[in-house]
Amino acid sequence: MLRIALQKSGRLSEDSYQLFKECGIRFDYGTGKLKSVSSNFPAEFLFLRDDDIPGYVEDGVADLGIVGENVAVETGRPVQTVHKLGFSKCRLSIAIPRGTNWGGIQDLQGKNIATSYPNLLGNYLAEQGVQADIHEISGSVEIAPSIGLAEAVCDIVSSGSTLLSNGLKEVETIFRSEAILIANSALDAEKQALVDKLLFRIKSVQAAKNSKYIVLNAPNQALPQITALLPGMRSPTVTPLATEGWSSVHSVLNENDFWENIEAIRAAGAEGILVIPIEKMIY
Repeated sequence: MLRIALQKSGRLSEDSYQLFKECGIRFDYGTGKLKSVSSNFPAEFLFLRDDDIPGYVEDGVADLGIVGENVAVETGRPVQTVHKLGFSKCRLSIAIPRGTNWGGIQDLQGKNIATSYPNLLGNYLAEQGVQADIHEISGSVEIAPSIGLAEAVCDIVSSGSTLLSNGLKEVETIFRSEAILIANSALDAEKQALVDKLLFRIKSVQAAKNSKYIVLNAPNQALPQITALLPGMRSPTVTPLATEGWSSVHSVLNENDFWENIEAIRAAGAEGILVIPIEKMIY
């Protein structure tokens, strides 16, 4: 049985639970729970503080964990990054009071910066050749300039609304993060086989999220041009319609590619275009 550590509360926790639900793995999840065993997959889930997850995985208490990449790098624990999960994306950015001029990172030379990520910030400043005093605080970083603790802050940003509400402006992004699956570096063959099964499900779910099933009708003379724009997983499926000279074209493609090509597809004569979400996609 795999032991998988998840953040016990917050957005990352909800997104992680949704991922396992889409992978068909059922377990009880709710406020106050410390652990839960899946009813249909050999896994036990541990609900922990996000900062503690890399340590639990390093020590072998948990085999796998889902954390923000920023947390994994900041803690510096020697764990293996197995897969990037594509959700809970954010950035670690430097922010200063809105009325302060910004000429670049060198403006922080000799200044005080408040952050919960001293290692990531320290490494970035060193790369830029900037010497500044880093004040590590565990929460409410945004208040530091208003109480005179620091001239700047370095904190996680998603929408930027928290910075704005505290009179700050984002001026420099130093790290981009998303949820990642980490693993203990000494898993045995049996547990690695279970990890591979889990990864197969995760990748199938991820592939489906950015892909759409496309169905359209087209005149036969336009099929070469249209099928060239709709490559599909291998090639489009073309089926004759009852109306002579027309066919139905079925394909799977990345949603971004579809929107880039939609005008060309319509101009070639495609009609009745349907775009259908895909739940799972197995290669």
